[in-house]
Amino acid sequence: MQNYINPFMFFQQIFEEKLAQYAYLIGCEAAGEAIVVDPMRDINRYTEIAERNNLKIVAATETHIHADYLSGLREFAENGVRVLVSDEGDADWKYEWVIGSTYDHQLLKDDDEFTIGDIKFTAKHTPGHTPEHLSILVADGAVTDEPMGILSGDFIFVGDVGRPDLLETAAGQKGAMQESAKIMYQSIQKFNTLPEYWQIWPGHGAGSACGKALGAIPESTVGYEQRFNASIRAAITEQDFVDFILDGQPEPPLYFARMKRDNKTGPKVLGGFPQPANMTIEQMIGKVRISGGVILDTRDRYTFMDGHIEGSLLLPLNKAFSTAAGSYIREEEQLFLIAEEEKVEEAVLDLIRIGLDNIAGFATPDQLKEFARKGGELFTTETIDFKKTEEYLNAGEAYLLDVRKQSEFEEGHIPGAQNIAHPCLLERIDEIPRDKPVMVSCHSGARSAVASALLEREDFVVRYVDDLIEEWLEKR
Repeated sequence: MQNYINPFMFFQQIFEEKLAQYAYLIGCEAAGEAIVVDPMRDINRYTEIAERNNLKIVAATETHIHADYLSGLREFAENGVRVLVSDEGDADWKYEWVIGSTYDHQLLKDDDEFTIGDIKFTAKHTPGHTPEHLSILVADGAVTDEPMGILSGDFIFVGDVGRPDLLETAAGQKGAMQESAKIMYQSIQKFNTLPEYWQIWPGHGAGSACGKALGAIPESTVGYEQRFNASIRAAITEQDFVDFILDGQPEPPLYFARMKRDNKTGPKVLGGFPQPANMTIEQMIGKVRISGGVILDTRDRYTFMDGHIEGSLLLPLNKAFSTAAGSYIREEEQLFLIAEEEKVEEAVLDLIRIGLDNIAGFATPDQLKEFARKGGELFTTETIDFKKTEEYLNAGEAYLLDVRKQSEFEEGHIPGAQNIAHPCLLERIDEIPRDKPVMVSCHSGARSAVASALLEREDFVVRYVDDLIEEWLEKR
């Protein structure tokens, strides 16, 4: 979290680790007013920062219609805060929930300006990642009208640019990625004319699925990226850039299409946070059997494999939690958590940020142990290494499913393996044969563990491969 204060302007970068997302709170201290850029849905985190610094949030904006989390703009609009959104792009990518609404709002076109106290902002249309994408120039008007930097959203990252394939690969707009890449190339040509000293404040850092090679440094400068950003340096010709930027992009998580839809048509108003009740394991199993739903087990993978409730998903509360939850849970499903009581709030926040609000209850790992001690039935998953995997393959006794990214798979894999990246499994479940057990592998066992639990829930016979694939490939 970066925090800069001078007598004229307040600036704070707010980082969300699991989605590698940056939001920004920028305020004029003289006026006591602030704006939030690219907020998530749990807007109290921003209002609390503002209040601690004697600021009132009077406006909220975002750079584009996001694919990886639900926007907080509608929550702010419901609270009477002015929202400013892009009116660029084609008719398919407009903010439908804002246009024609009674919310206090402003539609932004290229070169439109707005102010918060003495701070001047200028919208710049930078399409390619999305058709409507804006970057926002920031000038401390108490000092100068010249911008000091650019809130680049998902246009320019540290070390990369926003991927232009998502309209096709995530939102299903056939044939869009090539044209989007060409549009991104044109946006980069304009970027290359900007002053080198301008700072760049991106929308994401390392770990985000909105690019393929994002850096972990939270900010950069125009000049540095012009010189060292691999994607920008690849923009020698249009075709050079198109080939480079579309090669090796990771498969987008399944929930990206839903986020695009909801952020365009309007996220459901959250209001207060869900408050799941503590319940017994017996009550939880009963509710799942009677009314459906899914149990999310947040314990580590080794403990899970040794004993878990039949049909539960394995979703450890780590950096991959949001991606797996969004890709493995259907939006209408009722959710139950196995989590330490002090971790329940964290899990709830992660879930509501991707629109999974129907969280009905939780039980702790100690309650699960007590359930087992009293004779309750827990299920185990067979765990094997790559030596055993190859024995099963050679005997024709099982299939091997490799859930790494396609680019990883192509660099080296076990002969005979089928490849489906783990965020795409639910969508492609019918491609996996059911007449034999399925062995599930990845690079180290982390992704294959959560994938194994999903396949068990979908009634596959599973053998979980807990081994390092690189070591096994080197032995061959």
